[in-house]
Amino acid sequence: MVERLTFFGLDPITCHAWNKDRTQIAISPNSPEVHIYRKTQNDWVLADVLKQHDLRITGIDWGAKTNRIVTCASDRNAYVWSQDGPDQKWKPTLVLLRINRAATCVKWSPLENKFAVGSGARLISVCYFEKENDWWVSKHIKKPIKSTVTTIDWHPNNVLLAAGSTDFKVRIYSAYIKDIEDKPQSTCWGTKMPLGQLMTELPNNSVGSGGWVHDVSFSHDGTKLAWAGHDSTISVLDGESDKVTVLRTTFLPFLTLLWISPNTIVAAGHQLTPMMFQVSRTGESLQLQCIGKVQQNEQRKEHGGLSAMRKFQSLDRHARVINEEEMELDSQHQNAITALKIHTGSKENALKISSSSIDGQVILWDLQTLVRQMKQLGI
Repeated sequence: MVERLTFFGLDPITCHAWNKDRTQIAISPNSPEVHIYRKTQNDWVLADVLKQHDLRITGIDWGAKTNRIVTCASDRNAYVWSQDGPDQKWKPTLVLLRINRAATCVKWSPLENKFAVGSGARLISVCYFEKENDWWVSKHIKKPIKSTVTTIDWHPNNVLLAAGSTDFKVRIYSAYIKDIEDKPQSTCWGTKMPLGQLMTELPNNSVGSGGWVHDVSFSHDGTKLAWAGHDSTISVLDGESDKVTVLRTTFLPFLTLLWISPNTIVAAGHQLTPMMFQVSRTGESLQLQCIGKVQQNEQRKEHGGLSAMRKFQSLDRHARVINEEEMELDSQHQNAITALKIHTGSKENALKISSSSIDGQVILWDLQTLVRQMKQLGI
């Protein structure tokens, strides 16, 4: 079962984020603004517009614990937004990132006492609030990044940080800030964790030329790391066994992915429909396989599995004029999916996820029916 949220307009949605109780959603309509919508009894209404950035916003994250929003943009700035005062208006606080290229992604740490920003300046800014001076400051992680950082994700221990970049590499760093947190405990990724310590470095694909890394995601317990490359691959690294498995798919490249259970990943992108992948262990090796789409569209069943390309080839062959209905693809989204977020549940047991797309839609995907079907099939 899917639920379409189509009232945001026709502009592409580059990123989105939910508040704690999922009654509000923040989206960026491919512009320097953030639009916040609030759910009412019958509809979603525009509650606020955040205007502070000068160029297109590239990342949004909404902290569930602190109810603060952090945004970054191509203008090389980041802002922390908070609802202070009796008027409950969102007020921005500038963060000194100290970068000379566009910011590309941003994410709060699990405890929300710091956040990380990736950028085209070949570095990661780890930002935290300094009470003595009453401002947000940043510390840089630089080496050995050689190109734009496209994606980041935090380990559950609030210290380790995974990053993917356009130099075809996936890396895990320590983002430990001794001024605001206790000394971290050892993990399967390593023991010594000073700020900027490189814990692991991997090529996007050990076979072939590889590709840009579009997204990375830690599993719920932080023992596995998954990432998606522009060469249509999905890869998983097991930190406990140090084993890597790479699945080269026949699909179009994936732009985003996340864990929905200890052994299940959902990935989406230019394929228009989220796809599910299962991680399993056979002896000492890992295996990764595609187990199908998150939702099979009824319209696609009526077409008997006819692909979009074959459909338009048939129309061209018979010299038919394409009407508006025939222009619609047999998928819920009509353009590339830009982001996936967990709506209900967690990485350990996600019950509902949301996807935003260049087609201007946000779609909620109910996974409960699908999970029951998988259990019946023994998947």
